[in-house]
Amino acid sequence: MLLSSEPDQVGALSSRIKVPPIQSSKPKVLWLIKGLGPGGAERLVVSAARLADRSRFDFEVAYILPWKTALVGELEALGIPVTCLGSAGRFDPRWVVNLRRLLRTRAYEVVHTHSPVAAVGARLAARSLARSRRPALLSTEHNSWSSHRPLTRWANRLTFGIDDAHLVVSEDTRRSLPERLRATVEVVVHGTNLSDALAARDRREAVRAKLGVHPDEVVIITVANFRAHKAYPDLLSAARQVVDAASQPCRFLAVGQGPLAAEVDNQRRRLGLEDHFELLGCRDDVFDLLAASDVFVLASKVEGYPVALMEALAVGLPVVATAVGGIPDAIRSGDNGILVPPGRPDRLAAALLDLVGDAEKRRNLADAAQASGQAFDAEMAVRRTEEIYGTLTGSKSVDIRLVKNAQFRNNFMFRPFEPTRGEDQ
Repeated sequence: MLLSSEPDQVGALSSRIKVPPIQSSKPKVLWLIKGLGPGGAERLVVSAARLADRSRFDFEVAYILPWKTALVGELEALGIPVTCLGSAGRFDPRWVVNLRRLLRTRAYEVVHTHSPVAAVGARLAARSLARSRRPALLSTEHNSWSSHRPLTRWANRLTFGIDDAHLVVSEDTRRSLPERLRATVEVVVHGTNLSDALAARDRREAVRAKLGVHPDEVVIITVANFRAHKAYPDLLSAARQVVDAASQPCRFLAVGQGPLAAEVDNQRRRLGLEDHFELLGCRDDVFDLLAASDVFVLASKVEGYPVALMEALAVGLPVVATAVGGIPDAIRSGDNGILVPPGRPDRLAAALLDLVGDAEKRRNLADAAQASGQAFDAEMAVRRTEEIYGTLTGSKSVDIRLVKNAQFRNNFMFRPFEPTRGEDQ
């Protein structure tokens, strides 16, 4: 059973739709992800689709959870075929059978997974095929190993060696892996679309006018879905302190959606922040909203390498964020932003107040932020990943340490593991 990507057509799991193979002489790559909601990893897949070299590879996307469809339309508009594997729930394993059928039908050369759940299922499905029909497997880990459920970590660790190559999105994520798994893992920071960020800066005043922002009002923005690890209670508590103590008017904007949306809204109302903290929902104009703002804030307890952080730096926003995950790799506290400990809304509020009350400091940090943001070039990351696809389609098995290309070696976005570094640095 292979289901349409349209949510109203995701019917009973017993229905079966035969999907004819796509004829092409180019290597076929399948991007496999848990869902296509508006999260960071999902947005990276859309970004990669925009920048992909279609002259070298044919790309398709498959996803597991049929209710996570926010980005399906964007992918299809880019000409990327999308297939829903039709899981009836988070713990329904029948999607693996559908994936196996898809692998047999499409005959992909590479399957690139973007979550540990997807990776485990892909490994099992590929291993069930005849050796001559197995695709090469590449996985990208987007979050800290400890952020996953124990069962997910166990299954991922047990099947990890089946992959032909492994990527992670930050050095912190690589360090979070069990030590014995790190040697063949390469860090590829995925970046963002720098031209879109630059264009958004030119629309700043128009967007501020549309939002009704007063000339002397400081706009503080967060882009984070409503999930526990994003720590909205801490952010709202800090916002209340900032609004009470700020020397000039300030406004908070929150872009995101998720299962805790009602709880976040209820806390916002309890704190009397209805006129100061706007919940904008899921938006497709994030760059414009960032460019219209003055400070970017992130209160997370756990992170990989946040896409929104890279977008904020590319636009040129000073950042106030918790020192978790890959964030300290990007933020030099006092230079292009301010880092604070997680779980400390008082420290978060103090850092925000420091910037709200000091326009010159905001400008200095903004200039440094934009300069550092130029390093997050999504196109370079896509080209590196495609280089790995090319190696995998040639040999089906590769030690990542052997496929480094000289043009990437000195870029901080690409950090293959080097045993001489040591693990405690």
